[in-house]
Amino acid sequence: MEMSKLRQIDEYCWTGADAPGRIRLYGSRELLEAMDNKVLEQITNVSRLPGLVGPAMTMPDAHWGYGFPIGGVAAFDPALGGIVSAGGVGFDISCGIRLLRTNLRWAEIAARAWELSEQLFDRIPAGVGEEGTLHLSMDELDEMLAGGARWAADRGFGALEEMEFVEEHGRMAGAEPASVSNLAKKRQRGEMGTLGSGNHYLEVQVVDRLFDAEVAAAYGLEVGQVVVSIHCGSRGLGHQIGSEFLVSMAKGAAGHGITLPDRELACAPIRSTEGRRYLGAMRAGVNCALANRQILAHLTREVFVGLFPGAQLEIMYDVSHNTCKEERHSVDGVERALFVHRKGATRALGPGDHRLPRRYRPAGQPVIIGGSMGTGSYILVGTAASEERALSSASHGAGRSMSRHAALKQWHGRQLVDELRGAGIVIRTKSMRGVAEEAPGAYKDVDVVAEVTERAGLARRVALLRPKICVKG
Repeated sequence: MEMSKLRQIDEYCWTGADAPGRIRLYGSRELLEAMDNKVLEQITNVSRLPGLVGPAMTMPDAHWGYGFPIGGVAAFDPALGGIVSAGGVGFDISCGIRLLRTNLRWAEIAARAWELSEQLFDRIPAGVGEEGTLHLSMDELDEMLAGGARWAADRGFGALEEMEFVEEHGRMAGAEPASVSNLAKKRQRGEMGTLGSGNHYLEVQVVDRLFDAEVAAAYGLEVGQVVVSIHCGSRGLGHQIGSEFLVSMAKGAAGHGITLPDRELACAPIRSTEGRRYLGAMRAGVNCALANRQILAHLTREVFVGLFPGAQLEIMYDVSHNTCKEERHSVDGVERALFVHRKGATRALGPGDHRLPRRYRPAGQPVIIGGSMGTGSYILVGTAASEERALSSASHGAGRSMSRHAALKQWHGRQLVDELRGAGIVIRTKSMRGVAEEAPGAYKDVDVVAEVTERAGLARRVALLRPKICVKG
């Protein structure tokens, strides 16, 4: 990114030289310099959308995406004609990470790592178009879209008691299955309990280092402990919802008096019929992702218990990115009901927030920054400062530094798998092309992203996780 186009606010916060105050970019000079100029262009375009309250923001892991940059955060007030944008949520609605803590230590299971990887790979369908053993009727799909993870728990996939540790308590209110097309539903009929492809994964990890022992204890984490991260979303259903509403919103924008700075920023007023329809469909997509991760967690638990009798896998937390949520925030001293888009960004509530589980309320919300196959992942905690700085938002991952096309030119899947095996990391995949596209070198340095996220006041580091087994599509 051309730094001459930015004006520095503080050490880790910048604004646009041509649009001071309208945009805010969080990151170190080095991270911002390495970003494409398209990130600045896209977040500047977002700042021109109707009803924006406060600045349009990017997180330290930002990179350019479809319309909104990935790592983008923007809030809109319906009372000011504020909009909702399908591009501001993304195609993989409620893509997120569920982290399971276990009562196992790596030393206890290391000798059976390959066997564990085989069973997880056999049990967890992963890859483009992969289907699982669960096939839903259209009526069951509607029930799932309304019920989320609670629907899955009611059917024996885990327990309702776990919902305290899932965003929205496992079910996002306001979902409207009737606003989801039959084509979107048909795409999802056989995809519940599946990982998908791209950067999605199921990873067995070990807690390598603690940065905050007190918060780690509240989260039930200790060095040497085995944990499992499940990273996936709403699969084909979410992609279809995004595709369809991007088209309809683009066609209808002019009728609402909206001039789009970029067609990819297709949107509709929150209070319009189209806006309400999208929100109903998007919330159904959120519930689909929550249900999907609930099923995957149950399947994972069964594999572990089968191999290690007495194993316990509990939800530490389930955090979503790629959402638009109605939240109350104080902006310029005025409390407002806002619709907060977080695309490739996670909510990061500070200590004392009533939406948090009682166990975590004194510390703050767990924030999970996922690594990039072969690198570490981080657990952070939301801070009180993040509310004012970024509407309680933080980074969601390392963030790409290279396109998938460019990665394919530089790396070969088999070579990467062999190299990671030599480093003690087992990769199980059906697509060597997918491994090359997701090469660790195609992403920003996750250690730097996590540190800068902390230094920027968005969330504070709690624990570093190291991968041992990674199942990918």
